[in-house]
Amino acid sequence: MPAPRLLLVIPCYNEEAILELTYSTLCNYYRAIKEAGMIAPESKFCFVNDGSRDQTWEIIEKLSKQDEQVIGVKLSRNFGHQSAIMAGLESQVESFDCFVTIDADLQDDVQAITGMIEKYKEGARIVYGVRSDRGTDSWFKRTTAEGFYKVMQKMGVPVVFNHADFRLMDRRVLQELGNFREINLFLRGVVPLIGFKSEKVFYSRLERQAGETKYPLSKMLLFAWNGITSFSTFPMRMVLYFGVFNFIIATSILTYILISYLAGYTVPGWTSTMLPLAFFSGSNMVAIGLIGEYIGKIYEEVKGRPRYIIDKIVNE
Repeated sequence: MPAPRLLLVIPCYNEEAILELTYSTLCNYYRAIKEAGMIAPESKFCFVNDGSRDQTWEIIEKLSKQDEQVIGVKLSRNFGHQSAIMAGLESQVESFDCFVTIDADLQDDVQAITGMIEKYKEGARIVYGVRSDRGTDSWFKRTTAEGFYKVMQKMGVPVVFNHADFRLMDRRVLQELGNFREINLFLRGVVPLIGFKSEKVFYSRLERQAGETKYPLSKMLLFAWNGITSFSTFPMRMVLYFGVFNFIIATSILTYILISYLAGYTVPGWTSTMLPLAFFSGSNMVAIGLIGEYIGKIYEEVKGRPRYIIDKIVNE
């Protein structure tokens, strides 16, 4: 197999503090693997500016003028991490043989890309970057993250355990990925659905070298919830189970009241009325809210709005 034309796609949101360090790291790595003949000289990397409010785009434009291997894609506003990845991939799908997505924070080890390329040359169309350990995470983050993957797998979502969005895909896979047009995109679940031969490359995640994380706890929880509701109807099924449970409780209360009446005991008034009322009304609100989440997703999907809008591309 000839050396493939590789494109690295790096979504960026307010990354001015680390972007030039990311660029120099990628340049050094690219220089080494190009000299080794692993990738074609035409290989490049693409920075996607996802509506940053700092100087991220100005830095990308400056780098693209300095270096012809830097492509810059500017989105018209902030569309989110997953949409930014797709914007970079789809805008260049016909120009390269394989694509690697990696975050700008340098926590995903770029050296693992070497193993991905080797797996690709051996015939794999998708190569997942999988964390070999979570030693750099806090106990809370490690526990919740691993719990998320386990819950997703139990719900039938085909996620790869301890894999985020660090992966290699070839052009055929990317073309098929373009057929998945949902607005609420969760790539960790969508990519395994495509099929084709896949492999894994294990790596240790590094410490963030500059800037702040763009995924605090609130965003991580929202991202996890989006993944669950986009791929599984299990929460809806839980509403049914909860309804059956409520029916059993109501039947038990009714039985208790009848037995108390026949035995001549006085049935407490306020407690026996308010407790079931509060329980059932609360559970009904939870059920309605959960159903509303799914209806809201249907509403967003049927409108068919674009996942992203590209304002400008430099060095294409």
